[in-house]
Amino acid sequence: MQSHIVFGAGLIGSFIGGILTSIDTSTRLVCRSHIRQKLNNGLVLTDYLGNTTKIKTLDFLNPDDLTPESKTYCDFLWITVKCTAIDQVSKEIMPLIGPNTILLCCQNGLGSDQVLKQRYPKNTILRVMVPFNVAELKPGHLHRGSEGTLCIETPIEQKEVITSLVQLLNTTILPASQTDQMQALLWAKLQLNLGNSINALADIPVKEMLEQRDYRLIIAALMKELLQVTKALQIKLPKLTALPAQYIPTVLSLPNFLFTLVANKMLAIDPTVRTSMWWDLSQGKKTEIDYLNGAIVEAAKQMNIDCSVNKKIISLIKQIEQTNGNTRINISSGVLLKEIQNTV
Repeated sequence: MQSHIVFGAGLIGSFIGGILTSIDTSTRLVCRSHIRQKLNNGLVLTDYLGNTTKIKTLDFLNPDDLTPESKTYCDFLWITVKCTAIDQVSKEIMPLIGPNTILLCCQNGLGSDQVLKQRYPKNTILRVMVPFNVAELKPGHLHRGSEGTLCIETPIEQKEVITSLVQLLNTTILPASQTDQMQALLWAKLQLNLGNSINALADIPVKEMLEQRDYRLIIAALMKELLQVTKALQIKLPKLTALPAQYIPTVLSLPNFLFTLVANKMLAIDPTVRTSMWWDLSQGKKTEIDYLNGAIVEAAKQMNIDCSVNKKIISLIKQIEQTNGNTRINISSGVLLKEIQNTV
């Protein structure tokens, strides 16, 4: 039996770890003590479609036991921390990595896997796209609140191994797939993630944000800049939603009554769902903005493409980051749109 370790088991990591445990794999979770306390009595997983999975017992690894001498190797190491923690985590995971360990990077945005590739050049390091939100409804109960299929990068030399893993993972409560075109897929996911920063600045649930046209106009402007960059890079974005990538900004820009009719799937999310960037910003933590909007701006520089809207949003997020959570966010849609219009 192949062994799995989920390192940094927060919301996404605990959800994946719970699924792996439920399908009888050898799975251990490395997480903070307060998260372990919540999961000591088992885990309930649900989703927005009404599916439920219950796990009576989870197996944990104490982070303090991970020493260079311990050599707690595994076949698959799922790294589910945020991009901002990758540099530190790359050192902490060394005792878990044997010569044949496959590292699975589950971060948002672009570029975080490069740190691991530099530190572990002899290991296979694959990117994983996680397109859905997970919320904690109560201790020990995690809920997948939006649609999306987990997708694992699949190079030719690892096709058989990853195909078997995907077949194992692919369940009603966690749809899974694989791709040999991960870079294009991550750019497509990045386009959808451009609402994260707006949700953080709005300080309201995602569904409520999408119901306000001014917020949608800002997200559409961010996306148009991304589409300029991907066109220049000759990247063809795969279809992740009912709409092709190039049409999403147009639909977001529709008047409210038309948007509600046309984009009912975008609004088919739990009314409580918020983004991870909102959580980080509201808790005074460093966000992943450099790996999201920042990745667009960096790529644009090489081609002399102006991304003034993305630059403005980065600036606003970083200003609030510097206050360490002591600034009330909650920027209204009208005020934020005016800020953007003054920038363009």
